[in-house]
Amino acid sequence: MSEVTIKDIKKVYDNKYTAVHDFCLDIRDKEFIVLVGPSGCGKSTTLRMVAGLEDISEGELYIDGKLVNEVAAKDRDIAMVFQNYALYPHMTVFDNMAYPLKIKKTPKAEIDRKVREVADILDITQYLKRKPAALSGGQRQRVAIGRAMVRDPKVFLMDEPLSNLDAKLRNQMRAEIIKLRQRINTTFMYVTHDQTEAMTLGDRIVIMKDGYVNQIGTPQELFNQPVNLFVAGFIGMPVMNFFEDCKLVLRDGKYIADIRGTEYVLSDFQQKALRENGQEPCDIICGVRPQHITLAESGLHGVVEVSEMLGSEVNLHVNCEGDDIIVVLPTVGLSQDVSMGARLTFTTTPDLIQLFDKETKNNLIWYDAESVENHSPRCKSYAF
Repeated sequence: MSEVTIKDIKKVYDNKYTAVHDFCLDIRDKEFIVLVGPSGCGKSTTLRMVAGLEDISEGELYIDGKLVNEVAAKDRDIAMVFQNYALYPHMTVFDNMAYPLKIKKTPKAEIDRKVREVADILDITQYLKRKPAALSGGQRQRVAIGRAMVRDPKVFLMDEPLSNLDAKLRNQMRAEIIKLRQRINTTFMYVTHDQTEAMTLGDRIVIMKDGYVNQIGTPQELFNQPVNLFVAGFIGMPVMNFFEDCKLVLRDGKYIADIRGTEYVLSDFQQKALRENGQEPCDIICGVRPQHITLAESGLHGVVEVSEMLGSEVNLHVNCEGDDIIVVLPTVGLSQDVSMGARLTFTTTPDLIQLFDKETKNNLIWYDAESVENHSPRCKSYAF
């Protein structure tokens, strides 16, 4: 078993700056957890506290039910892969991978067996006699991962391991990490600022901003049920469109989203959720993903300012009464002119509209105040 329980941990530095506020998370055995957020949000600091490389100012950290706040990093049975690989330049690949076992005084035959076994899994056997300087970035990263794997740790910690690689190699290594996870089947905590990495790798994702957790959920939950404006704008590519100065109207017992004078009667699901929340009519911000917009004969109007042809689809930047709206359309069957300067009429379906309170920026349907008070923000669950 390799469970990790994080209870209200906080990191406060000597200058009184709080880098992480009341972080709570239960990580299940063999779960792949990704911490994601912009630079400076506290994700790497959180990982370093789990690793024992940063002291925990407040709160409790348990690994397999054992409190490890005061346990030295070397005794926590975790392995960490760093952004800069942290390989010894004067050692061969074999010696770099063998080093953790040598300091534990593991028998030579066992070291040789484990190193070669892991090298075979990572397809780096042919590089065992080389030194890091003779390897590419992707090969060095595999060596760093291999050095962690030979220890058979309870928990794998990875701190932006792909950020130094070019785009093509990053995609390849992401696929390798997915395969690796399936083969070694242990618990992972992975830090990245790249939401594509987070969405493709994580069983669950923790979205952080300014030291606070904004939402915890599966990739699909974060995409479909963002609890606030920040999460909605952070997850998804291209980013979600936001229509300012909209209104939530209640007419004849029905909730209606008014976007730029175009009214959308909300779906039965949205109606029921808003009624359960006792929602009053108010000013709102409406969010619609670029993939959820279609051309129509009536609806919203705009002018194409940029047209990006990507082969199977075209990305359009449309000026809609001052709002820059991105529209993603499939090119198959597209007969309408979408070049720069073209005037478009477009719409969406009501159930795909996200509704955000203009003051709090919280989602009127998915925001769960109780989970936020417990420092473990999740979207609401509805038994509809």
